[in-house]
Amino acid sequence: MNDHAQQPTATIAPSVPNTITLDTPIQRGATTIAEIVLRKPNAGELRGLSLQRLHAADADELLKLLPRITSPSLTPPECAQLDPADLSEAGGVVISFLLKKAVRDAVLQSA
Repeated sequence: MNDHAQQPTATIAPSVPNTITLDTPIQRGATTIAEIVLRKPNAGELRGLSLQRLHAADADELLKLLPRITSPSLTPPECAQLDPADLSEAGGVVISFLLKKAVRDAVLQSA
């Protein structure tokens, strides 16, 4: 019999790299959206999009994908009004989602 009780381990969540603090917040009625979180899309959410154009951070493809993966969920018109710097940062996050884990880890280690 094992006398050592298994202790739960506490982990500290690293800062979420998929969080974007907007240079130009979005105004939605009385609510100001100053930060969005992008979640990794599944294959179904990429339906109808060009992976090649997403890899190139094509604005049209990003504007189609962002409403599907943002939290809070942004509407297509809100995405179209994003500051170019915010759209560019979102593109970088999306590109990282499309990379294999080993490639993404290698890129992060070389940075």
